[in-house]
Amino acid sequence: MTHEFIQLVEQHQLAKKNGLKSLLVTVVALDGSSYRKPGVRMLLLENGNMVGAVSGGCVEKEIIRQAASVFELDIPKIMTYDGRFRLGCEGILYILIEPFAPSELFISTFNTTIKDRIHFKISSFYKKEDLSEIGFGTRVQFQTTTLPVSIKHAVNTELKVFEQRMLPCFRLLIFGTEHDAVQLCSFASHLGWDVHVIAHPLEEKTIENFPGISKLVVLPPDQYQGTDIDNQTAIVLMNHSYAKDLLFLMALKDTTPAYIGLLGSSKRREKLLADLLEQAMEVNPSFFDVLHGPAGLNLGAISAQEIAVSILSEILAVTRDQVPKSLKDKNKGILD
Repeated sequence: MTHEFIQLVEQHQLAKKNGLKSLLVTVVALDGSSYRKPGVRMLLLENGNMVGAVSGGCVEKEIIRQAASVFELDIPKIMTYDGRFRLGCEGILYILIEPFAPSELFISTFNTTIKDRIHFKISSFYKKEDLSEIGFGTRVQFQTTTLPVSIKHAVNTELKVFEQRMLPCFRLLIFGTEHDAVQLCSFASHLGWDVHVIAHPLEEKTIENFPGISKLVVLPPDQYQGTDIDNQTAIVLMNHSYAKDLLFLMALKDTTPAYIGLLGSSKRREKLLADLLEQAMEVNPSFFDVLHGPAGLNLGAISAQEIAVSILSEILAVTRDQVPKSLKDKNKGILD
């Protein structure tokens, strides 16, 4: 969700430069079930363009129609959408449509929060009624201040509230530069993850070699510090060089990521771990709890693209504490 909100803020800034108003559209409540849940957002621009979506496509046309009055009057509104008689939707959505006009202080505070990987909280205030009303709206609680998403109206905090804690963007560190690493970069970036590649200087790679990444780190293993690793970080070691993987594993031994994937066979994994323990007997046992090798789920993956899907699927399952299974075999809802 955080990466989606970042995109909305960025696109608002571009629209503002072009003289276009923006509206923030948020699903704040749901009765029944729906394709997407409360907390999903999109940006609607004055020229009719949309950034993001709040449904599988069935709600957006109605949102555009209802948004006309918000563009004209700058008064937020709640619209309801009853999807019980439409294919794929079985509930009633309550959708907040409001002017998105953050202050310069909001933008600078938001950018600093994202850069420093600090969590924040979004609160949207509303009524469960089809209604336009000054007082509906959203504010964001940062570490030291709380700011509205629009400078045009104050928010009425006595109303119903939908709150959402936003974590730092999930980060993927890829140690390796071969073709399979490039594919993993591309696929992970489409998930909205913050992807970094760590390359050995001898590989002579540039950031242009890795589509979708935000950072390329070039340095030998003995200089890698791992100071940017937190529990919102996954790591995949895929150097295709046993010596490099072992050296980087040594450098990572005191970090606390959510996941470390080791490319290669079970035999290669056991040798890596044995050599790690031989050279660093003081490794915390909890470090081994996050190690996964061979990396990936058993999907029958063969190509580099399929292997990327397999690895990313395992990372999602691990970080969301899920046991992979076919959805047809679940007795409860998809997200339960």
